[in-house]
Amino acid sequence: MKKLFFSFIISLFTSAAFANHITGGEMYYTLTGQSGNNYTYHVVLKLYRDCNAPPGSADLDPTAAIGIFNNSTFALAWSHSITMTRRTKLSLDNPNPCINRPPIVCYDVGYYEFDVTLPGVAQGYTIAYQRYSRINGINNLLSPSNTVGATYTAQIPGTSVRSDGPANNSARFVGEDRVIVCANNAFTYDFGASDPDSTDPNKADSLVYSFCNAYTGGSANAAAPNPPAAPPYTSVPYNPPYNASSPLGNRVTINPRTGLVTGIAPAVGIYVVTVCVTEYRKGVAIAIQRKDLQIKVGDCSMATPALDPQYITCDGYNLTFSNHNNSPLIKSYEWSFGDGNLSTDRTPTHTYTDTGIYKIKLVVNRGEPCSDSATAVAKVYPGFFPDFTFAGICVNKTTQFFDASSTAYGVIDSWKWDFGEPSSVTDVSTSQNPSYTYPQTGVKKVQFIVTSNKGCIDTIYKDVTIFDKPPLQVLPKDTLICNGDNVQLKAVGNGTFSWKPNTNIINANTATPTVNPATTTSYVVSLDDNGCINTDSVRVRVVDFVALRAMPDTVICATDSVQLGAVTDGLRFTWTPSANMNDATLLRPTVLPAATTTYQITASIGHCNATDAVTVTLVPYPGANAGPDTTICFDTKAQLHADIRGSSFTWSPSSSLDNPNSLDPVASPRGTTRYVLTVRDNIGCPKPSRDTVVVNVLPKINAFAGRDTAVVIGQRLQFNASGGVNYFWAPSTALSRNDIKSPIGIYDGSFDSIRYKLIVTNEVGCIDSAYVTVKVFKTMPRVFVPTAFTPNGDGKNDYLRPVAVGISKFDYFRIYNRWGQLVYSSTNTETGWDGRIGGKEQNTATFVWMVKATDFTGKVFVDKGTVTLIR
Repeated sequence: MKKLFFSFIISLFTSAAFANHITGGEMYYTLTGQSGNNYTYHVVLKLYRDCNAPPGSADLDPTAAIGIFNNSTFALAWSHSITMTRRTKLSLDNPNPCINRPPIVCYDVGYYEFDVTLPGVAQGYTIAYQRYSRINGINNLLSPSNTVGATYTAQIPGTSVRSDGPANNSARFVGEDRVIVCANNAFTYDFGASDPDSTDPNKADSLVYSFCNAYTGGSANAAAPNPPAAPPYTSVPYNPPYNASSPLGNRVTINPRTGLVTGIAPAVGIYVVTVCVTEYRKGVAIAIQRKDLQIKVGDCSMATPALDPQYITCDGYNLTFSNHNNSPLIKSYEWSFGDGNLSTDRTPTHTYTDTGIYKIKLVVNRGEPCSDSATAVAKVYPGFFPDFTFAGICVNKTTQFFDASSTAYGVIDSWKWDFGEPSSVTDVSTSQNPSYTYPQTGVKKVQFIVTSNKGCIDTIYKDVTIFDKPPLQVLPKDTLICNGDNVQLKAVGNGTFSWKPNTNIINANTATPTVNPATTTSYVVSLDDNGCINTDSVRVRVVDFVALRAMPDTVICATDSVQLGAVTDGLRFTWTPSANMNDATLLRPTVLPAATTTYQITASIGHCNATDAVTVTLVPYPGANAGPDTTICFDTKAQLHADIRGSSFTWSPSSSLDNPNSLDPVASPRGTTRYVLTVRDNIGCPKPSRDTVVVNVLPKINAFAGRDTAVVIGQRLQFNASGGVNYFWAPSTALSRNDIKSPIGIYDGSFDSIRYKLIVTNEVGCIDSAYVTVKVFKTMPRVFVPTAFTPNGDGKNDYLRPVAVGISKFDYFRIYNRWGQLVYSSTNTETGWDGRIGGKEQNTATFVWMVKATDFTGKVFVDKGTVTLIR
């Protein structure tokens, strides 16, 4: 247990020693002396550390284990542990104010310097330093990237490349590292280098730059190997689509003459970028020096214009422009299209009127802070159309491809083919008219990219179907001729045709030969497509006469159509007469005869023919007349009257008819009903005739004379009846009129009550009646309240309600118990108290009521009293 714990502590210590704090490095040297074949170099290892490394990250190592290897055998020639000589800090303290959300850029740089004397050798030396591991989460490396180390190298030339190779001062990177890179924004990063030998006329070194592999190095068990491992070194595992030559994506490139990296940055993250600078002396490559750096791409944006190097249209005159930097600090755009036209749109589309090359310019924030500009070239060369054809479609046979592209300007000078064979990575070509042999059948999606010397480039795709044998189709498969006639056969396919037997045949080596066999013969066709062969056949049946039998005579209903027909081996047909026929040349045409007609059919096979006939007899449809539609009142009856021509009839629905077997039934529908009369006959027309009569049932009249009420002497009572169109009141006593819906009643007290009957009719005379009782009180207007009530649920006197007489406005009716608690309150006389308080039944007791109202004269009425609840 103690041993396991100790091992765990060692593991933690080893992990803490990993170099995931190092963000890059480079190595260079200076020739400081020469004695015969011995050369003394001052070597500098330069390591970068992120100033803002996470807490707990290790600092730069105090020493670095350096190894020098002979490139002939990769044997170790020298090794030593070098102490850090000095350290500096590179930081961008005042970032450009035209960058939105600028990230922090800061590096601690450690220098490890030493002198070494080496003899000149043929293949030279490789100086190396290794450290494990890189940080986790590097975007362009496969995960986990913290299991990948780093190797930093420099090369000393040997005498095999040039006799003065060892007398070399290496290139050293001098570009600015305090650079802000914003995701999806244009940027520049200077990886430029200097070479002290470039000014020496005897050497005149020149430099060429390229992206190259970053090296891995070290391991979890040897984080800082001493000595380092010998070359050759292994590339880090790149995460597709990133690779050594495209570490920041396909929108970022490096200038091979200056080392300037430019383009549109990828997404936010960390990316390993390694630049190789190759030293050339008098045109001969003598050494490669490397800089390996982890570049941070921040979530920021720049208020600068960033354009494509060029814009080109090859299929019209329209071009769309956009700024790759979409910073919120950009407030305005001014585009100049090079033809005198301007735009202030953010992403303009411009139509040029002529072909040519134009210089475009974008100015952002003109006259404002963070104003900047950029230029690019626009090329307009319409009329560029990629196309291709092909011949040969059989597996394991040559398929020839032909460039059929065209261009109106310049010439097409580049071709790239991908023949779409999924099982191969070599199915490509850069020839104009290549050929390819497919190893498997199937549909191949062929990609063709063409480029012109004007810069036009386009891609097309076509599906090429590869068969095991060429497609062949014979039309028709079998045919029929009359003895002595000729017939032309037809085969469809691509290649060379041949037919057998080669008798009674003309043009036997074509797709469309003519044959005239005397007897039934099968002809076989062979199709040869560049040695790929397929066969098919067609049977030519020979007859001496036409067999024909017309359909039996038939009977149809007048105004109906009928399909004629016959049984025959004929090939062509003619029907007569052809009036009202859809096509007299069909075997089974449709005809609409106007009268009984005999139709003759003639069937032919070449010069042979036969004739037959069929008679179509017309019989009239049965007649049905259900009578006119009618309208009835609710809950009344309608007399129907029908007339027919036929042998039988039925009504539907029949449930509301008193006698559905009668042509004159009485209908008693509850609602509007459609009665369908169906008539049939037995004299030849099998189809029924139908007619419909609609009995419209008007809605039920609901006469309403009003609720029973009470008045006092002299009070005007306004009636308001409803339910119909016409109204009649009886008796008319005390009414202003008895023939309107809203008469006024005025009562003198000559009777205590009166009951009125209201008769109501609608627009068609349907009738209904209702009653209303008016009680006349011979008192002044007031509100009556009973002195007792019995809420026992027997339906009699269960509620305490006030009775208002001569009252126009009822203010309130309130009930209190003996403790002054309000137990009931209402503002209308319709509701009443059920003897409960809070849903609980009350025992026998006396309660106080109060009422307030306004009578019909406008006088306020107030009263109070007691009421006894009896259980």
